[in-house]
Amino acid sequence: MNIKITGTGSYIPTEIEKNEDFVHHQFFNGNGTQIEHPSTIIIDKFKKITGIEERRYATNQQNASDLAFLAAKKAIKNAKIDPETLDYIIIAHNFGDVDKNSCQADTVPSLAARVKHKLKIQNPYCVAYDVLFGCPGWIEGVIQAHSFIKSDMAKKCLIIGAETLSRVIDQHDRDSMIYSDGAGATILETTEDPGGIISSISASYTLEESNFLFFGKTYNNALKNNHKYIKMHGRKIYEFALNHVPLAMKACLDKTNIDIKDVKKILIHQANEKMDEAIVKRFYHLFEHQVPENIMPMSIQKLGNSSVATIPTLYDLILNGEIEDQSIHKGDILLFASVGAGMNINAFLYQH
Repeated sequence: MNIKITGTGSYIPTEIEKNEDFVHHQFFNGNGTQIEHPSTIIIDKFKKITGIEERRYATNQQNASDLAFLAAKKAIKNAKIDPETLDYIIIAHNFGDVDKNSCQADTVPSLAARVKHKLKIQNPYCVAYDVLFGCPGWIEGVIQAHSFIKSDMAKKCLIIGAETLSRVIDQHDRDSMIYSDGAGATILETTEDPGGIISSISASYTLEESNFLFFGKTYNNALKNNHKYIKMHGRKIYEFALNHVPLAMKACLDKTNIDIKDVKKILIHQANEKMDEAIVKRFYHLFEHQVPENIMPMSIQKLGNSSVATIPTLYDLILNGEIEDQSIHKGDILLFASVGAGMNINAFLYQH
């Protein structure tokens, strides 16, 4: 028996926020001084670096658990399973449900419990819990579910990545343009089909790096509120990712006898187009290989960075033919990898 992803689903919010929608924002530096360049120049530079043209926001009535539920329903339907047979529901997120009219994160009950409730699952032995692991949370959930199944603690698991980052952004911080909302879900179970998860790796760097992403006050000192927003030290994250993610990807591949030439796709966290390209280039350089054409599908241009949702959403979109010039075929070797708050890194090698 093998352990494979047998169903996928995603929910892409309907609200489109384009780059030009930020043109009237006043942007400030971290020290509270206003950025002198016009917003049009800031936005243009932002697009050249990140590749982002637009992003998706949840409607005012939706929360992260709502998006997770909608993606979960699709994955369950796609896998053709009875939700009552699920042993685990694992949801990766970072901020819980953040109501549009509140700045407070709501994680009681857990988002996984809320999704199980929305799915109307009666089985009490379907265990529902959340994972807080930064942007690599969905991959970490898959790794945990794989361990449960491998040790006979489970047969079927639902793993979801869901986030509404639009609720925790500082409109005076230019980094706010990176973030978006969304949800992606997968069913992992035992199957007689060949393939499945081949190897995995996880790491946490916390001595010097734990506060590269953090919660902080608005950069506009004229605003007197106690709200906190997602913040990051972008340059430090970029350097960290380039120095460590390729090595983790290599370590994951080195656990196997698979040659790098046999890897058909790399599904990497959609954080920043230039950063992702640099990571993949450095990864191939470790093997003294050139980066193959079309090896790295991208969704960030239209969907932005939805944290834990980016990879499962990207995977689902490719399988449904919704990413231009990208496809995945039976037997293809895929490398999934992510980096994010913690700082955490993980990856798994998978045969489709």
